[in-house]
Amino acid sequence: MKSILLACVVMALIATSFGADLTTSTKASDRVQAAADVLNEIQAAPDQGIPENVLGSAECVAVVPSLLNGGFMFGARYGRGVASCRTPKGWSAPAFFLVEGGSFGFQIGGQAIDLVMLVMNLDGMRNLLSSRFKLGADASAAAGPVGRAATADTDWKLRAQILSYSRARGIFAGVSLNGAVVKQDKDSTREFYGHMVTPQASLQGSVDSPNGSYPFLASLAKWATDAAKK
Repeated sequence: MKSILLACVVMALIATSFGADLTTSTKASDRVQAAADVLNEIQAAPDQGIPENVLGSAECVAVVPSLLNGGFMFGARYGRGVASCRTPKGWSAPAFFLVEGGSFGFQIGGQAIDLVMLVMNLDGMRNLLSSRFKLGADASAAAGPVGRAATADTDWKLRAQILSYSRARGIFAGVSLNGAVVKQDKDSTREFYGHMVTPQASLQGSVDSPNGSYPFLASLAKWATDAAKK
């Protein structure tokens, strides 16, 4: 009983600290800017980052600035992110989403990571267009290759609908997120657009991008264009 009580107390303290972190950037527009900053910093790092040919092949890009990882006996994930997909007119208006989930295992402490997810094919895009899906179940997911150029083989094209990456304490690497649930962030969507917009409407280019979209969409356009030239 004492051990159970202790675990509950520790998790409550972790949850409290996570809540404090989340209040520092709750605005959807701040998240758009933070997502742009994450992508720019990752891709500007010498000899690291997402391979150009992988980024150039992505149908959609989703970024979660400061996905929270914590754990005492089990891990917990929580983060708010923004996504955009390719359309005939360019990158789509942003769609806002939540990442929630956990993985069992002995873990102590917590950390915040920047998460980037690349949707690599139409099946993965269809999952992103839905209001809720689970990585590893509804959508296959795998850790993405890292480096300026992917290896000569094309295994990464066949392995998963979604490739995921994380950055923590300056270290950038592929990461597995199987078991995490991705669903629409309705509160952020209403805040950013002034009314409810479905993921389908934003990601398929059915709605115009508000002015606050520019930082993220400009970053995507820059790095995707550079990747296409390589």
